[in-house]
Amino acid sequence: MIGGIFPIFNKQENVLTSFEIQPPKADCKGFDLRAFRWTRTMIFAIDEINSDGHLLPNISLGYKILDSCASPSNVLRAALTLASESEEKESFSQCRPPPIAALVAESGSTQSIAVAGALGPFGVPVSYFSTCACLSDKSKYPTFFRTIPSDYHQAKALAFLVKRYGWTWIGALQSDNDYGRNGISAFTKEVEQHGVCIAFVGTILRTYPQSKILEVVEMIKQSTVKVILAFVPEGDLYPLMKEVVNQNIMGIQWIASEAWITADRPSTTEMFQSFGGTIGFVVRKMPMPKLGPVLKDISPYYDSQTSFVSDFWEMIVSEQLKKVNFVDAYGEKVFFDDKGDPPASYEVINWQLREGQTPKAVCSEICPHGTRKAQIKGLPVCCFDCIPCADGTISNTTADCTTCPEEFWSNDRKDSCIMKVTEFLSYAETMGIVLIAVSLFGACLTFSTMVVFICFRETPIVKANNSELSLLLLLSLIFCFLCPLTFIGEPTVWSCMLRHTAFGITFALCISCVLGKTIVVVTAFRATLPGNSVAGKFGPAQQRGIVYSCTAAQIVICVLWLKITPPFPDKVFEQRNKKIILECNTGSDAAFYSVLGYIGLLATICFALAFLARKLPDNFNEAKFITFSMLIFCAVWITFIPAYVSSPGKYTVAVEIFAILSSAFGLLLCIFMPKCYIILFKPETNTKKHVMGKNLKHTM
Repeated sequence: MIGGIFPIFNKQENVLTSFEIQPPKADCKGFDLRAFRWTRTMIFAIDEINSDGHLLPNISLGYKILDSCASPSNVLRAALTLASESEEKESFSQCRPPPIAALVAESGSTQSIAVAGALGPFGVPVSYFSTCACLSDKSKYPTFFRTIPSDYHQAKALAFLVKRYGWTWIGALQSDNDYGRNGISAFTKEVEQHGVCIAFVGTILRTYPQSKILEVVEMIKQSTVKVILAFVPEGDLYPLMKEVVNQNIMGIQWIASEAWITADRPSTTEMFQSFGGTIGFVVRKMPMPKLGPVLKDISPYYDSQTSFVSDFWEMIVSEQLKKVNFVDAYGEKVFFDDKGDPPASYEVINWQLREGQTPKAVCSEICPHGTRKAQIKGLPVCCFDCIPCADGTISNTTADCTTCPEEFWSNDRKDSCIMKVTEFLSYAETMGIVLIAVSLFGACLTFSTMVVFICFRETPIVKANNSELSLLLLLSLIFCFLCPLTFIGEPTVWSCMLRHTAFGITFALCISCVLGKTIVVVTAFRATLPGNSVAGKFGPAQQRGIVYSCTAAQIVICVLWLKITPPFPDKVFEQRNKKIILECNTGSDAAFYSVLGYIGLLATICFALAFLARKLPDNFNEAKFITFSMLIFCAVWITFIPAYVSSPGKYTVAVEIFAILSSAFGLLLCIFMPKCYIILFKPETNTKKHVMGKNLKHTM
């Protein structure tokens, strides 16, 4: 025996088609033709099974159908009635199982929950229209089956539909029952994974007072959404539909659940102005030729006995339903999964008055390339501002800014990475050309001075100033002026090693020569004192020894530097800089500052000796010029260190070249220009008598 419970008499006043075929029950108001057809369909299905001897051989099914009036309390009462009746009242006992082997009840999820919860231990409820995913919980409803897909699948399908059209800012309506609440809950979980935001969730029910309906309508009017999902049965949605039409709310793209997408009301001329364009899913349908005549024969004037028969399905139990697996006459596979659900299958319904563009449903437009999302405080994640990406970052595929690779930089639009420009002090740029010109000028000037000293090497003033040390000093100054040429151009392994070692050795040789000249001046003055034999002990050999030994110490430091941690070409990447700086890494800062420190030590000793000899007679006043040159030299290199550290990029190299040229020009001008002036423009003072100090009115 099979039991059936259908909402034949509806509690709602305004049903689409209603007429009475018998006196209604006390709490029922009208006859629902659609539900009446469901009963006829159940009877038709049972007749078809009984007529086909292959489906249930040697078994005939009976049925008994009761009315629920679409009320959870009535459906539970009807279910308990069917479960408590026995085939023969006189033989009824509590130990005898209920006579109903299966129960078809009911269309609404809330009603099915009531039946499935109450009759789980006694019978097998089977629903033909309850879609709530909660009914798939076998721990609560172990014997519940249904012939319509769960809303779990519909929620996924609806979420996919929303994503497909790019709608990220939508509203939602739910019925105040298990169907609506569970449906919206499942849908919300799905769309949140796709970055869709729910602007609001309105709750409605057919029995709600008009004030609550108006609150939901006002919520729709105040919102900026253009797409609304209504997970609501047709009867619960109808009061809101009327109010939407009354207030002339249009321009909304409605998404319908399967409960009302095929309903008659929205497609009427009155409703279509506001609900035209609704899209949603419907359970797949197919023609059943044999069922058509049965349903067409339904008439409200038929004897009620033709609508409610007195037998029940028998001999069908829960375990047998779980094993159902066959292909019906229409090629559809019929089975129940481990949750009691059939295969999920939908068809898309999209009824439009006329063709048009798909509406947009976003809170904020997609951020253009080169910008990123910035969340607006207090609003959902779908509402955001678009702000430009920071320098060095881009966005062209996602809404987030990504950092460019190390050797790349963002373009002006911040939508692609471009190769950084390499920067080094080039021979072709203005600064490089100027430094080369100054360097060559200094070398030429020094060479000219050397030529003058060679040409006038037999004159007293050249002989008196130690011509050998002077020529060696001039030669070292030529190398000092040429040294900056190794600093210009793209750094290579050899140029990096050459520039630092050449600088260190040439300046050590230069200062060693100056130190030798200073010692010569001091000893020469001491030799004029009675009983002093120092000058005789400090001849040319000793002078060469001082120069070579002082220079050799610097050579040892440079060799150790090149052997242990030599300088090498390097690339400096600065995240806030659009350039790649090519420079020579010193390899070892300690070695680099040791080279500078040694030169500074020689210069300090030389300055101290020259300062002590500054008050010698005018004719031997070379110590005064040496003092000035060393003072300039030390001042240049003391200011060089902070300028070198703080200068960016190629200007670091420029500062170092400037320091080299400045100190070289200081030595050349202070030590040799006064002598050249006398040789070339005051030849009358270039005499042995004057050099020996017998004509004190003239100076060197």
